[in-house]
Amino acid sequence: MEEQIVYEDNHLLVINKKVGQLVQGDKTGDESLLDSIKNFIKIRDAKPGNVFLGLVHRIDRPTSGLVIYAKTSKALSRLTQMVKNREVKKTYWAVVAKEMIPQSQRLVHYLQKNEKNNKAIVFTKVTDGAKEAILTYHIIKKLDNYLLLEIDLETGRHHQIRAQLSKSGVPIKGDLKYGSPRSNPDGGINLHARKLEFIHPVTKENIEIIAPVPQNDAIWRACEE
Repeated sequence: MEEQIVYEDNHLLVINKKVGQLVQGDKTGDESLLDSIKNFIKIRDAKPGNVFLGLVHRIDRPTSGLVIYAKTSKALSRLTQMVKNREVKKTYWAVVAKEMIPQSQRLVHYLQKNEKNNKAIVFTKVTDGAKEAILTYHIIKKLDNYLLLEIDLETGRHHQIRAQLSKSGVPIKGDLKYGSPRSNPDGGINLHARKLEFIHPVTKENIEIIAPVPQNDAIWRACEE
């Protein structure tokens, strides 16, 4: 756990999540990062009672990268509001197949969550029950067979990046659910929550955090070189 902590103070703790880790408990019953971190803090800091830890935002299980947890209720309520107000800037990296796509593009779609198969249905026009989803991507590196995209989110919808890129003809590497032809050996997808920028909810400092990519993946390592 120690090696996954990329930022910590009295109010916040930011983790570089690994592929496959759950940010909080779900119906699988698998241990979540929330529980693991609480347990780690309890032992490390020799805390006698329960450890307070609140999840500020989520990223999908097959995704890696930055997740913010709050260590105080004050930080949790303020940060949750900041995420709602889009005051936390999130930048992602995604690896997609080398296709002819614009160098940079702002994508606007309308997403509806299908609860049955836990998937986002993508519409190109305003549709009843669908929420507007906006992102901007830039191609920042070209590899032999892949492109590395840097993505800035304007909205935070269920499976937004995965669904919007798939609709644009470039599903994320390893993402079978959204049209990738092959899975990755670790069962994950090449989507990484790379950077977070926000004003600290208590100290009011500018915070900018960058997460190294998964080092067990040769494509990711090539992207970071």
